[in-house]
Amino acid sequence: MRTDTPWSTLPAREHLLAAAVGAAGAPVLDVVVPVYNEEKDLETCVLRLHDHLARTFPYGFRITVADNASTDRTPQVAARLAALIPEVRSYRLEEKGRGRALRTVWSHSDSPVLAYMDVDLSTDLNALLPLVAPLISGHSDLAIGSRLARSSRVVRGSKREFISRAYNLILRSSLSARFSDAQCGFKAIRREVAQRLLPMVEDTGWFFDTEMLVLAERAGLRIHEVPVDWVDDPDSTVHIVKTATDDLKGVWRVGRALATGALPLDRLARPFGDDPRDRAVPGVPRGLARQLVGFCVVGALSTLVYLALYSLFRLGAGPQIANGAALLVSAVANTAANRRLTFGVRGRGGAVRHQAQGLVVFAIGLALTSGSLAALGTASGAASHSTELAVLIAANLAATVLRFLLFRAWVFPDRRSDHRDARKGSAHELRNVR
Repeated sequence: MRTDTPWSTLPAREHLLAAAVGAAGAPVLDVVVPVYNEEKDLETCVLRLHDHLARTFPYGFRITVADNASTDRTPQVAARLAALIPEVRSYRLEEKGRGRALRTVWSHSDSPVLAYMDVDLSTDLNALLPLVAPLISGHSDLAIGSRLARSSRVVRGSKREFISRAYNLILRSSLSARFSDAQCGFKAIRREVAQRLLPMVEDTGWFFDTEMLVLAERAGLRIHEVPVDWVDDPDSTVHIVKTATDDLKGVWRVGRALATGALPLDRLARPFGDDPRDRAVPGVPRGLARQLVGFCVVGALSTLVYLALYSLFRLGAGPQIANGAALLVSAVANTAANRRLTFGVRGRGGAVRHQAQGLVVFAIGLALTSGSLAALGTASGAASHSTELAVLIAANLAATVLRFLLFRAWVFPDRRSDHRDARKGSAHELRNVR
């Protein structure tokens, strides 16, 4: 998997100002049409798309024909259209692959919003402005058309319908994908997101879309879905069996990379302040409110797991052994969940150290809960099971507060604030030298 992306986080999303973008000489939107041997349909597609954008799109636009190794007259048709229409340009690649074509053109585009659509224009063009509007406004990072939304109107054969729904079911079950339609040829992305995300996407064919969306979703980027009207192209040249096989291989590869933490998804994180949950609250350290919410959710689930395990272990062991075993299992899961969800630490770096520190925190919790059980036994002798649970809940609440403080200050300290302060100090020293 590619990991050669910049280390700094993404900038905060901002509304694109048409005047500022226009003054820079770049159109707001660059629509890429990837083609392979489409000499018959290319001209009709480009003329129809250009007419629609000229009539309805309120910003500057460009249409880029990305020819990936066509062997017919497609390059000549694309060149002629680029010569006749100022908003059209052509780009020739000598290797096949829709993903390769999109990555190449998007990587070289100067437009702040990048989109693509299939040459058959199966998707109703009225969905184009709703697709890119959330990206222009700064609301979202990516946008996709969905043929599987309830309000979508789709005309296609039962075979393709079954394959599409089965594929998305596989994505949901294996990669925990929450977007509804990975393969609709109607997507858009902000350029600064593409610059960081595309180098991580390894596939160069039809799985390119899916891989891009899965990585974006796992990194916490915002994906906007637009219901579309879609009419199947009966003359499509897509080889269903080969495409499905390649997609399944891609699912396995991406799933393995995510499971092992091989992808540096933290490089796609938005800075604090971009999310309303991270806005400064008077008297509260930055990011504390969001971390508290995440920690409470993880803690509540961990407590349920702990109580269930304690009740299970208690069937064949004494209260101390059952408590220790249940607390150990739940503590390992709690540390892993808080590492990823509460404190936003991704990848394998430092995972062993974090778990070791988490076990120290676990030992403190064990001392509190075991001490509570010992005190209960001394005070009341053979206490009932419900009494034991009540004492354990109270002891766990105290241990939880201490656990959060230790996690925040010791196990997962916010290094970014230190880096920001260091950068500010260096800049201040540099100004003094000047």
